[in-house]
Amino acid sequence: MSQMPHTAFLLAAGLGTRMRPLTEKTPKPLLEVAGRSMLDRLLDVLVAAEVQRAIVNVHWLPEQVEAAATSRGDIEIVLSDERVELLETGGALAKARGLLGEDPVFVLNTDAIWGPATPSPLHALAEAYDPAHMDELLLLADTGRSLGFHGAGDFFRAETGALTRRGEAPRAPWAYAGVRIANPAKFDGLPVEKFSANRIWEPMLAEERLHGLPLEAFWLHVGDPKALEDATMWMRCHGY
Repeated sequence: MSQMPHTAFLLAAGLGTRMRPLTEKTPKPLLEVAGRSMLDRLLDVLVAAEVQRAIVNVHWLPEQVEAAATSRGDIEIVLSDERVELLETGGALAKARGLLGEDPVFVLNTDAIWGPATPSPLHALAEAYDPAHMDELLLLADTGRSLGFHGAGDFFRAETGALTRRGEAPRAPWAYAGVRIANPAKFDGLPVEKFSANRIWEPMLAEERLHGLPLEAFWLHVGDPKALEDATMWMRCHGY
């Protein structure tokens, strides 16, 4: 790409089921890691990367997420309201299609944290994204260089950067790190209903147009209360 995406979509509507009981009264994006909410940490990185606009979807405890996001004065915040129905990682973008524009956008899970918390991964994604050869570019975490991740991995990565799923293999070296660059046109005409991003990834995988870029930082997978505690300890120990 010739420039950094100017818009980001933050997936902030989830129920935070695995974080209960912490999320019974606090939405997951507002849980703090080392004294700062995960939402603010991501917005800090977006501002540092000179992203101009963040679309934030809301569903669970929406007033809290809205208040926290709109209190920022350093980036434009646009809300995508999913109070009526939680639409998951694919349907959320279909609903927000009219807000995304036509240029590539960042899509971020609000628990995507890495250390040091610099915008370097976003710059690397923007530099590597080539719409002639890929529809989406995913940030990938090395499963052996992470904290809080206990899964078997998601993808294998070819030398070209094209991804294939782990499938029946017992393990794969790469996990989706919760950040990607997406082409908004791929959501044209999709129904506004509950569905996962996997629905749009499948044809991309078949056509070798879903690519991945390794994260050159330490990945913190903040999926449950123990992982939140561990991430807080790690960040404090490293001065982040």
